[in-house]
Amino acid sequence: MKQIILENRGRIRAIIKKLTGSYNEDIEQEVYIKTWRNLPNYHEEGKFRQWISQLAANVCRDYFRSRQYKQGAAEEGDEDSLGNMATEENPEKILDAKTRQKIILKAVDNLPDKYRKIVVWFEFEDLSYEQIAKKTSLPVGTVKSRLFAARKILAEQLKFLKGE
Repeated sequence: MKQIILENRGRIRAIIKKLTGSYNEDIEQEVYIKTWRNLPNYHEEGKFRQWISQLAANVCRDYFRSRQYKQGAAEEGDEDSLGNMATEENPEKILDAKTRQKIILKAVDNLPDKYRKIVVWFEFEDLSYEQIAKKTSLPVGTVKSRLFAARKILAEQLKFLKGE
């Protein structure tokens, strides 16, 4: 397990930071715990780093759904509004950005499976079209088409965030 942590620490931390907006040691620890628990269920159908990256993304999504996050966000909101009154940082903007991020992640989660996987791999795991095509056994054109379709669905569902 120590070797797994050493080989994947940077990637896991980058995924956590990208999905949550900041590094969170508790989430990182939860990723390693779930990795250890699910290691017997891992089948070598794909690369291990992609499997653990997907697991990290799922732990981040679980964190946003958790009571701990909701309580922390409420407490943080109270502290931010008091602590930032004198600063130029607007607490409403901070809370709004976090809310927007949660809405976007939920919209991605609600995509049909064939689109969701491609969006997660491309946008969150930074896989290329070719890597995704190889992983899914689909032509590169189909990968591009599905990514385009997924983005179109997301744009339609999230247009209210732009004020449209």
